[in-house]
Amino acid sequence: MGKTLAEKIIGSHAQKEVTAGEIVLVPVDVCLTQDGTGPLAIRQLQKINLEKAANPKKTVLFLDHAAPSPRRELANDHITIRKFAEKTGACLSEVGEGVCHQIISESYLNPGDILIGADSHTCTGGALCAFSTGMGSTDVAVGLALGKTWLRVPETFKVEVNGKFPPGVYPKDLILHLIGMIGADGATYKALEFCGDTIKKMSMSGRLTLSNMAVEAGAKAGLIASDETTKKFLQAQGRGSKFKKITADKDAVYERVIEIDASKLVPAVAFPHTVDNIKPISEAKGIKIDQVFIGTCTNGRLEDLKIATEIIKGKKKHPKTRMIIVPASKAVFLDAIKAGYIKTLVEFGATIMAPGCGPCVGVHEGILGDGEACLATMNRNFKGRMGNTEGFIYLASPATAAVTAIKGEIADPRGFFTKKKPVKKTAKKKKR
Repeated sequence: MGKTLAEKIIGSHAQKEVTAGEIVLVPVDVCLTQDGTGPLAIRQLQKINLEKAANPKKTVLFLDHAAPSPRRELANDHITIRKFAEKTGACLSEVGEGVCHQIISESYLNPGDILIGADSHTCTGGALCAFSTGMGSTDVAVGLALGKTWLRVPETFKVEVNGKFPPGVYPKDLILHLIGMIGADGATYKALEFCGDTIKKMSMSGRLTLSNMAVEAGAKAGLIASDETTKKFLQAQGRGSKFKKITADKDAVYERVIEIDASKLVPAVAFPHTVDNIKPISEAKGIKIDQVFIGTCTNGRLEDLKIATEIIKGKKKHPKTRMIIVPASKAVFLDAIKAGYIKTLVEFGATIMAPGCGPCVGVHEGILGDGEACLATMNRNFKGRMGNTEGFIYLASPATAAVTAIKGEIADPRGFFTKKKPVKKTAKKKKR
């Protein structure tokens, strides 16, 4: 019987063939925690006298969610993490380095790996064809210390996407459309396996966006087969030798097959206060927005900043709408500076913040006021996500966000790509 990507990767680690529903014990290749979950994991290990890292070079502790620290107690949590890293030899990603999921993809993760992280969006790594999944702090703590964890092999939904995106439509619109279709709990503990011509032609940046938001449909993982795009990405990061081609078998068994025609998609917006409250842009146009936020592990990459910059260049930001930009990593930040994107964004009127999670987590930087509305490129919009239960969060693509910053209200980015038809010149009649 053929195997899905999830079954192949987990089976290779269990050193046997596995099928959906089976519970196995597997070694862990990469482990991550961040400053919101790391301190709890560390304290649990200290309680049971197991303060160690089985694989220090592939155990990464991130200071990204509250970085720089906005409060004394969070600064003390940073101290706890730094001390643990020093004691165990684990890798430390300091304030300003960037978001955990972006850096893990840039510097640590390879096809076929198993990654566990004390953060729900660890599933981002599935874009590299690594079985990447979020767990609770205690489970990750044990995996960190012992180098192994248990997994229930998930059933898989095959998401086959074909066709070309229309101008103004992006991978973010695709994943929002999918979540709206199946619901926030429609794929609970399933693996989403993205495939089809659209995915094959998609950049790594777009793939990371899809895998990142798999968990917003309840999925355990969001996987994409490794191919030439994966290989080129690894080569660019200096890890070309780590590439291996992994594909699902043609006769793999899927619990469900979902087919999507990308050519029929339109810009999508997730309305407050749930990520599956998806509406087409036509139903969102005209909603006043106080703050636009482009960044996070979902859409804070160089390609996202490029899309936004191309739209806002030479235009003015709406005077009543704030705009916040947070690059996903230091590498993205430096590349954006080199490309001139940061200069253009600053001239437009945007505020640029240090690489990290920024306003997304709601502990500092960009907290909403009572009754304010924000259009963001992040992955969640529940009440209080940006630090205020009286705020309203809409989710959309970087293109929609950029156009919204110009208009001061949610706007359709497709207008930016509409080419004006050349005016035909009529021949002047000769005077007789």
